[in-house]
Amino acid sequence: MKETQTDEKRGSRKERNGIVVSDKQDKTIIVETVRRMPHPLFKKIIKKKSKFVVHDEKNEAKIGDMVLIAETRPTSKSKRWRLVKVVSLSQKIHNSGDGGNDTNADKS
Repeated sequence: MKETQTDEKRGSRKERNGIVVSDKQDKTIIVETVRRMPHPLFKKIIKKKSKFVVHDEKNEAKIGDMVLIAETRPTSKSKRWRLVKVVSLSQKIHNSGDGGNDTNADKS
């Protein structure tokens, strides 16, 4: 009987999708989520952003990645969320080491 009660409790935890905006801390990422909702008075659809401090045990998420996070017990003073999975990797284009400047081409 007790097992079913804990399963029901755990099943009701909140989950959010968001984009990683910072991964500078060890085992911690900052995830920004965007909600679309109507303005209470004017009814225009507006975007509301929220940032969550998320526990990333394996340091697997990088800046720009789309991730799925879930609510959990407090891990530290500000961490109440944990990383469930990385949904998609960021699509950053990495330049070669020269920074894109070709100064030798003009000197010929």
